[in-house]
Amino acid sequence: MESERPVASRAEGTTTKADLVEEVARAAELTKKQAETVVDSVFSGIISSLRSGQKIELRGFGSFKLRLRGARVARNPKKSGVKVLVPPKKVPYFKPGKRLKELINEAEPSGPGSDSP
Repeated sequence: MESERPVASRAEGTTTKADLVEEVARAAELTKKQAETVVDSVFSGIISSLRSGQKIELRGFGSFKLRLRGARVARNPKKSGVKVLVPPKKVPYFKPGKRLKELINEAEPSGPGSDSP
């Protein structure tokens, strides 16, 4: 977590994959194509590890793991509440790390030109 400056985003309040690619390209001095390969590789690694049942720990950032959501009976709102069996499924779960929580809850700079550590 070297850079604590926010990634520029296209839509207010939303950071997209394209925004992340641009930030990686800028920070690592790569072309956008190279940066996209890096971002895709990170995402693929996370997905692959989760599929194989592994937990991913990124110290200072957080961890990803799977949780098993059991089968349950739900109601279909479109068919006047007809009961439907929802099968069990795996759901990805992210638990933020202590350092990430601290950085998010840090006081914002007090004004224009303020340097934050």
